[in-house]
Amino acid sequence: MEPIPIIGGTGALGFGLAVRFAAAGRHVVIGSRDAGRAEEAAGKVEGATGLENGAAAKLGPIVFLTVPFRAQSENLTNLKEALEPGQILVDATVPLAAAVSGKATRLLGVPQGSAAQQAQEMVPEGVTVVSALHTVGAAALRDLEEELDEDVLVTGDDRDAKRRVAELIALIEGLRPVDAGRLEVSRLVEGLTPMLISVNIRHKTHAGVKLTGLPDELWK
Repeated sequence: MEPIPIIGGTGALGFGLAVRFAAAGRHVVIGSRDAGRAEEAAGKVEGATGLENGAAAKLGPIVFLTVPFRAQSENLTNLKEALEPGQILVDATVPLAAAVSGKATRLLGVPQGSAAQQAQEMVPEGVTVVSALHTVGAAALRDLEEELDEDVLVTGDDRDAKRRVAELIALIEGLRPVDAGRLEVSRLVEGLTPMLISVNIRHKTHAGVKLTGLPDELWK
C-alpha cells in the first residue's frame, strides 16, 4: 500500500488524520516546514514517518493539505516542484476570518470562490484538487476512544479522483464520504466550518454533519 502524505501533519487536523489512518493500518508521512517537528510528531504515531513538506508530498499519489488558510498559498507555492501530474491534492483548507485576526465563526471571501478553487489554480498542471474534511473535528480524530459517526462532503471536478479520495476517507471508521458535487460547491462546504464552530462553542460539543435519506451505495 502506498504512503499517505499529510502536509501540515503537525497541526491539529493533520495530526488527527495521521492518527486515524495509522490506526487503519496505513503508512502515514507527516509533513512540516520543519523536518524536526515532523519527525517529533511522527514519533507519536505508530509506523509514521516525518519529513519536510516537499519530500513528503512526493511519496504518495494522494496528498492531504491540512494547513490554516493563511499558510495555504505559501505551502502550495513551495510544493510546485514537488507535486507532479497525476497526483491528487486533498484540500481541507477553510478561509476563516481568524487568518486575519478575525473571528473563527466568520468566513473570508476568496476571489476564486473558495480555498479549494484557489488551490486548483496554484497546483501544477495535471494535479487534481479534491476538497474534503472541512466538518470533521480535529479533537475527535485525534482521540481513538471517540466514536465517529458523520459524513464527509467531498467535492471535485474529477469523479475518479473523488472516488479514490473517498476510499481513503472510508478507511476511518465512522466517516462516510459523500459526493457533494463539483469543486465550485466547495465554497458552500467550507462555509459549514464556521457554522459548526459556532454550534460547538454554544453547546460545548464536537458536532459534525450527517445527511439523511441517502442510498446505501453512494459511489456506483
